[in-house]
Amino acid sequence: MNEEENIAIYVDADACPVKDEVLKVAYRHNIAVYLVSNQWMRMEVGPLVKKIVVSAGADEADNWIAENIGKKGIAITADIPLAKRCLEAGGAAIGPTGKSFSTDNIGNALAMRELKAHLRETGESKGYNPSFTKADRSRFLQSLESAVTTLKR
Repeated sequence: MNEEENIAIYVDADACPVKDEVLKVAYRHNIAVYLVSNQWMRMEVGPLVKKIVVSAGADEADNWIAENIGKKGIAITADIPLAKRCLEAGGAAIGPTGKSFSTDNIGNALAMRELKAHLRETGESKGYNPSFTKADRSRFLQSLESAVTTLKR
């Protein structure tokens, strides 16, 4: 996507818990959505949504998103390295819990990811993630709405 194009949302869709919320915001603002995954998803989507199925591979969906996002793109991902790549491409990135990634906080997010991985590897942490809550969903909707509003200015 180049700068002259319209706003678009790119969803790292394989394990994304907020696809319905993305669609709600996209239809409210008439924004294209790309659901990018390694497998076909059964999901009613409508005319603004394009399902992109990439070949099986560890980073194929991430690569597609990072290569296509552009300056008016918003990535929805829990994958911090992908969020960093999207920021480097000039786009925005939001986690499914509503955390907006920025050039100011991506370094800390990557460092925490590495620390948590180290603690899991050494057995000091079991690596349990907290369950996804209504508050997370609400925070996500607010963050996405804010990102869309900012890009529309």
